[in-house]
Amino acid sequence: MAEPVRKAFSVRRLPGFTAVTMICFAALYAPIIVIVLYSFNAGDSVALWEGFSLDWYAVAAQNEQVQEATLRSLVIALWASGIATTLATMAALGTTRTAKFPGSTFIYVMINQPLMVPEIVTAVALLIFFASIKVATGYSGLAYLILAHAAFCVPFAYLPIRARLEGMDRVLEVAAADLYATPWQTFRRVTLPLVAPGVVAGAMLAFVISLDDVIITEFVKSAGQDTLPTYMLGQLRRAVTPEVNAISTALLGLTVLLLTAFFILTGRNEKST
Repeated sequence: MAEPVRKAFSVRRLPGFTAVTMICFAALYAPIIVIVLYSFNAGDSVALWEGFSLDWYAVAAQNEQVQEATLRSLVIALWASGIATTLATMAALGTTRTAKFPGSTFIYVMINQPLMVPEIVTAVALLIFFASIKVATGYSGLAYLILAHAAFCVPFAYLPIRARLEGMDRVLEVAAADLYATPWQTFRRVTLPLVAPGVVAGAMLAFVISLDDVIITEFVKSAGQDTLPTYMLGQLRRAVTPEVNAISTALLGLTVLLLTAFFILTGRNEKST
């Protein structure tokens, strides 16, 4: 007599799994949906719906403080993501295009240290480090914020670049070396074009992380250097207004677009490899 076929275990078949999942999704996304919905509220109440309107988006767009904070956030994010991606690319090459050596695991851990340590700890460390430089030099410009964001964003850019390099076939690089290409020529004409999708994905992820950062910015920034997230935090300390909802929705939309592009790009990378 044939034995009955046993179905593979699946957590989705556990009693109550669907209900718990729906509750978790509701807890995560219901507040975001409320913010988006009330950003289109015609009135100034954040609890009473008074009709559909785009007025608060116009108010936010005409607010000079919002304009300055947005421009500052974009400048910091662009510079920080560029620096972080450059460093992450060099680190990824150094940890994937060399033979295994003692301490390589330690280096990998140290590169990804900001992911494992609470962000508040990193923020305090950066505050102490940059405060001493500010006292010694008297300079208090945006460079500190850019460097702080870049330091925090390096592991976010490093992971997709390293994953891309590890998934690449090294046959073309070896062939280039056999054809007497220098290491620089091999990198510029072979490795870099192949790893470019991973570099772009890492840069986009670093840009989003820098754009949305609050804790490190709060600790490192000087007076008059509010980014868009810290400006919103300051407004929330006074009162929640539909203008803040509109800014939050716009920032959410930009983040979703960039993350969607990131996942599409990384998905294509996996298929191509």
